[in-house]
Amino acid sequence: MAEAFHMGGWGMYPTLVFGLLLLAASVRYAVSPERRFVPLQISLGILTLVSGGLGFVSGAIKSLTLMGAVPPDARWLWIVGLGESLNNVALALALLILSSLAATVGAYRISQASPAR
Repeated sequence: MAEAFHMGGWGMYPTLVFGLLLLAASVRYAVSPERRFVPLQISLGILTLVSGGLGFVSGAIKSLTLMGAVPPDARWLWIVGLGESLNNVALALALLILSSLAATVGAYRISQASPAR
């Protein structure tokens, strides 16, 4: 995990921060499901995903921009750079999955507490 974090570059830091905030809000919602936490979870989820996307795009730009400086026989290296940049998206998706699981627990608890109509 540390190697993937290192390969992902600077974009991993905001993705991790926003994702951990999302996870905390989702766990809080699972413990005490209140409607006021739903907009926070949605906005933090979008922010986490967009942050991971920005990390990927900035890494891809860096990888593709440097292709002019490498010898012609090493031009395939851009694929390695894109692979490293995808660590940002993977982190965002992993945090979204964990947060969605916690939010699902909260949604289930609400469905069990409300009378059926």
